[in-house]
Amino acid sequence: MISNIGFYYRAELEGLVLALRVSPKSSRNVILEPIQTENGLALKVAVTAPPDKGRANDAVIALFAKTFGIAKRDVTLISGAADRRKVLRVHGDPRALAAIADQWSQP
Repeated sequence: MISNIGFYYRAELEGLVLALRVSPKSSRNVILEPIQTENGLALKVAVTAPPDKGRANDAVIALFAKTFGIAKRDVTLISGAADRRKVLRVHGDPRALAAIADQWSQP
C-alpha cells in the first residue's frame, strides 16, 4: 500500500496513484467517498463484477478510465490483485486528474 495517511491519492509526474478499498458484487459500479483504513485513507469503490479471474479488477480499471476520460491502458493496477485493498496508477496530466479526484472528498 502507498503511504497515504492524509489523502487517498498522490500526484506524480505522469499522473496519480490512488489507494482504493473495493467492494465486488455490488449493485452498481460507483466511486464513493474516502474512508479511513488501517493504512490511511482509501477511496471506497463498488463494482458489480465478482472477484473471480480478475473480473473485479477489470471493472475497477474500466470505471476509473471512464471517470477520468482516458483509455483503459492508462490505468494500471499496481498492487492488490487478489485483495480488496488496491493501488492504481492513472496516467495523464496530474493537475487535471487531481481536479477530478478531489470531487470524491467533497461532502
